[in-house]
Amino acid sequence: MLSGFTTKFSTSSQQFTVLNRIAIEELEAWFLGDATAICQAYPKVAQLFTKRTRYRDPDAVKGGTWEALEALLKGKGYHQGGLNKVEAARTISEYMQPQNNQSPSFQCFNAGIQAFFR
Repeated sequence: MLSGFTTKFSTSSQQFTVLNRIAIEELEAWFLGDATAICQAYPKVAQLFTKRTRYRDPDAVKGGTWEALEALLKGKGYHQGGLNKVEAARTISEYMQPQNNQSPSFQCFNAGIQAFFR
């Protein structure tokens, strides 16, 4: 119990008022976790990019997730002046399907949100 608020961690019941989640990795990991959304937002990107070692685990991308997303998109002719993070976020998020996301951190966050509204 946190100052009268029941946290998800502190209760065995399904009723809680506080959900603690800390985003450790960059948000772009969550975008990389939904390859279909990226391909729909940026049609020149082939879904096969997920087979490349760098992109297999969106939460463990080496060299930074925004840099990896930028490289992926620039390689197909998008964001040639550098990744516009706000524009990319708006564009990709339109197509995201939470249940299909391959990012474990996204799934943890999403499960917490879903539990909050049950």
